[in-house]
Amino acid sequence: MEAEIEQLVSMGFPTDLAAQALAAAGGNLLKATDWLLNQNNHQPPIAQTPTLPSSNSSPPVVQPKINHFFHFHPKKETHQESEEIEGDEQSHSLVHLRKRQKLAENQENIQKPSPEPPPPPLAERMRPRVLDEVVGQDHLLARDALLRSAIGCGRLPSVILWGPPGTGKTSIAKAIEAVEEARKSKLKTSKSTVLFLDEVHRFNKAQQDSFLPVIEDGSIVFIGATTENPSFHLITPLLSRCRVLTLNPLKPHHITMLVKRAVFYEDRGLAASLKRLVKCKVNDDAIEFLSLHCDGDARVALNALEIAATTASARAKELNTDEDSRVLVVVSVDEVKEALQCKHLAYDRAGEEHYNLISALHKSMRGSDADAAIYWLARMVEGGEEPLYIARRLIRFASEDVGLADPQALPQAVSCYQACHFIGMPECNVILAQCVAYLALAPKSIAVYRAMGSAQKVVKESIGQNEGVPLHLRNAPTKLMKDLGYGKEYIYPPDNPDSSSQTYLPPSLQGYKFLHWP
Repeated sequence: MEAEIEQLVSMGFPTDLAAQALAAAGGNLLKATDWLLNQNNHQPPIAQTPTLPSSNSSPPVVQPKINHFFHFHPKKETHQESEEIEGDEQSHSLVHLRKRQKLAENQENIQKPSPEPPPPPLAERMRPRVLDEVVGQDHLLARDALLRSAIGCGRLPSVILWGPPGTGKTSIAKAIEAVEEARKSKLKTSKSTVLFLDEVHRFNKAQQDSFLPVIEDGSIVFIGATTENPSFHLITPLLSRCRVLTLNPLKPHHITMLVKRAVFYEDRGLAASLKRLVKCKVNDDAIEFLSLHCDGDARVALNALEIAATTASARAKELNTDEDSRVLVVVSVDEVKEALQCKHLAYDRAGEEHYNLISALHKSMRGSDADAAIYWLARMVEGGEEPLYIARRLIRFASEDVGLADPQALPQAVSCYQACHFIGMPECNVILAQCVAYLALAPKSIAVYRAMGSAQKVVKESIGQNEGVPLHLRNAPTKLMKDLGYGKEYIYPPDNPDSSSQTYLPPSLQGYKFLHWP
């Protein structure tokens, strides 16, 4: 009550009148203000003016803006003064109206509870908090595994965690940090700092160099996480100071375990995403579909599960007429399909998976397995690979692996490239498949490939300066060059079919055979 009285007093009303108004309004500040403004017999605030010590004191000066509140009039007003007073009265009423609106807004803000912030994504809430909650990486975290043993004895080395997205790299690092913090608190002694860097492959060479001294002297235990091959993206000195630990993609039964865990936990699972709709059930076929179509990425699976549950809860709200009752939300395979849209494919056109798939395509064609070759081609196309890149690789294959066994393979591959360039995706997918099938079923010969490799090896390994071209093989367009012996004794084969005695290799390589072809 005292706070409300102070607000009314600050508006210029007497304390006793403010208390009377609040008592009449039952303590409601807004109603008390209206009561005060609607009374005709109360005395509103008067702006006091200081009086000077003089025998001839002048009559009190009254503010025109509040003359309408007084019962007396000091003098008769002229017509102009009356208009001014009426204008002042309207301004005064407008001021008090704004005050009432402001008080009403303040009261609504006080009574209205602040909205709760939205919860973090389900994948973040379900992140493993301890090492025992990490699944699918038993080769690192089993009882006698390398990483678990190192953590247990307090001799954690600097490590690089390398694996696909959603396999637990960040979770393992954060769990290790939690273990180290707990050990520091328990021992209360100085310990080395655990430094975790996610996506460490994005650091340039100079930035990676800056970690070397503190890793070397043991000031920090470095934990880096990367989805890219460390051999290509991390500097050699950093790799020599860290152990590279490979994380495996999660299997479907691992994803199933994580999804069921998210459904089971009410404090940080699906129930936290659905707020009031606390009861949630996920059908077994939906869990199976999710585990088979997330490509071993737990983050993709949990995010899709949250979207599917949100969609199902929205549909359940439409069917439920009683807002206060609890609704059973059932997530079916249809909601999961809608959430995923399409199967998640782990593919990066500039990453390691890009080279893995093109290697699988090349080797399948080399082994004459057209079915496997078309499958790997489909994986690349669905992953978003540039079709002209695939066509360029087919041209190389046509010469390297088919070669002279089927000379038409190279024109086929070149035509494939041109056709892909003409029409583009998605229509050129069949053109690529036709060329892949042709090359896979064609006879194979690497005679040209080996011959070129052997010749290059001889050139690179020759002692001293390479031999000059024999004189009879040199061109002689001028008289001086002819006088020097260029082109002398050259036998022109079209005019001399029996020119087998003529040699074409340097003297030191006479009789050397590079191309072994029947």
